[in-house]
Amino acid sequence: MNRRWLLFTPALILLLAAAQPALGPGDAVRSVPQSSFGRGEVIKYTVHYGLINGGEATVETAGSLERVNDRPCYKATVSGKTTGSFDFFLRIRDQWRAYIDTTSILPLRAQRDIAEKNYRKKETVEFDHLHDVAEVQDHTKNRRKTVKVLNNTLELVSGFYYLRTLNFDRMRVGEIVKIPGYFDGDNVMLDVVYKGREIVETKAGNVRTFKLVPKMPNNKLFRGENAISVYLSDDRNKIPVLFQAEMFVGTVKVDMVKYQGLKSRLNMVN
Repeated sequence: MNRRWLLFTPALILLLAAAQPALGPGDAVRSVPQSSFGRGEVIKYTVHYGLINGGEATVETAGSLERVNDRPCYKATVSGKTTGSFDFFLRIRDQWRAYIDTTSILPLRAQRDIAEKNYRKKETVEFDHLHDVAEVQDHTKNRRKTVKVLNNTLELVSGFYYLRTLNFDRMRVGEIVKIPGYFDGDNVMLDVVYKGREIVETKAGNVRTFKLVPKMPNNKLFRGENAISVYLSDDRNKIPVLFQAEMFVGTVKVDMVKYQGLKSRLNMVN
């Protein structure tokens, strides 16, 4: 299996610019009200490959808002690294960052800084949601291109946060949410199925959750279209507390261990 996907396999659930500014003052292309997240939130995870702890990951928002194209944005970062014996054989040091418009919950800028063994990639993507295009700068190869993207497209990091804006109390079990995504040059329309409520065990304690299952296309990594499960806390925060992926090489779990800066109390099982 390609080692590039080992640490961030769960990210595939979320998505498996022209010269003019992407969004100007007051030009949000949509409004998505939300009270689930804000500034200064930090969630830490451990990554398990079978029974082995193989990595650590952090999802966080900066303590202050940033401005991109004169729009207020959450600066959200997902970072991960291998640990233990996995670090010796693979050595992953990855960072994914998005500047997410506070009104539309769409990415205005996304950055990737990938270091995985001998593989390197450093990229910046500027999104123009008014014209559904993105300007992609590959800093590693010093290349630039403009690509067409889907309407209201998301990338990895903004996908985490957009899912948290959904009102699961109004959803029926089996209902499908369509997520337009852009990743590594590809446009994807991902179907995510709401599976209802479930109590899951994490390193931080047992949590009441909403379960989501993305429909995966045929591929060489996952066992069937329902191979990945995502669990968001059943409360106003709706933070990801557990990811689980059934792969041909075994089970991968990303398990919440610590959290801070949440806007509301986490719905733990006493």
